[in-house]
Amino acid sequence: MAPPPHAPRASPPPPLHRVGAALTVLALTGAACAYVALVDPHVPGHYPPCPVRALTGLHCPGCGGLRSVHALTHGSPLVALRANALVVLGGAALLAAYLTHAVRGAPSRWPRAPRRATLLRATGLIITVFTVLRNLPLGAALAP
Repeated sequence: MAPPPHAPRASPPPPLHRVGAALTVLALTGAACAYVALVDPHVPGHYPPCPVRALTGLHCPGCGGLRSVHALTHGSPLVALRANALVVLGGAALLAAYLTHAVRGAPSRWPRAPRRATLLRATGLIITVFTVLRNLPLGAALAP
């Protein structure tokens, strides 16, 4: 007897679970942002230093991210962009994806692998280019 040509797909979680998961993500993100809003990253000693910066002297893609979130939570988007543009723009993209997911609901089936792989490659390329640029004299404006 030959096995079935396709394995059965797992059914999506009930809507209540989707809402609970979305609200959990929202609550945890809000709590993290509230903490960064209250505990100023400009004051030394509250957060550990960036290990990449400490070991190599280079700015990693996350350097300035806490200062960026702090500025956003205090209503200073231009200061946030100056601290780390990738965090601001990436956060906006994630927020848009989150809202789209919350409004439309989870897809009945996940996107095909090539679309996910393309998205991951594009994201990796953007992060790599941002990191290289912010460590060159040409991209000094991107450094925190």
